[in-house]
Amino acid sequence: MHAKDILIDGFNRIQEEVHAAVEGLTLDDLHHRPGPDANSVAWLVWHLTRVQDDHVAGAFGLDQVWLTQDWEKRFGLVLKPRDIGYGHTSAQVAQVRVDSADLLTGYYDAVHAQSLDALRGLAPQDLDRVVDERWDPPVTMGVRLVSVLSDDLQHAGQAAYLRGLLQSA
Repeated sequence: MHAKDILIDGFNRIQEEVHAAVEGLTLDDLHHRPGPDANSVAWLVWHLTRVQDDHVAGAFGLDQVWLTQDWEKRFGLVLKPRDIGYGHTSAQVAQVRVDSADLLTGYYDAVHAQSLDALRGLAPQDLDRVVDERWDPPVTMGVRLVSVLSDDLQHAGQAAYLRGLLQSA
């Protein structure tokens, strides 16, 4: 198995977890926050998708799906266009509201498709290419992709946990 195949498998698992966490939830469920400063399923999935969109597009020199496929307009959030949710206050988390679960999974699926297209063209030497010099040490493609996998799977797990809490109540 090649490294790109492992990465593709990992990103496919994120997609499975996103759909499992979101599908069948009501709007109240999607927006429920178990505490005043807690995240909702909607925010968690929006955020993990924005991170993947931003970071994968940046690493591969692509445009973000959020901006090029009108997802920003479809969501209609009162946030800056390139906002991905890092450092959001409780009030900003509360602003991330959606009209349907399909909006969340539709955006994720569009980002996932772009991510897979990019990953399919990945050569082994690409993993060592520096994609972000703002860090010490500079971040390579391989490190960035594993970072996205880790972050997204953590947030998908949080969304699944919250779903479980909602369903057991």
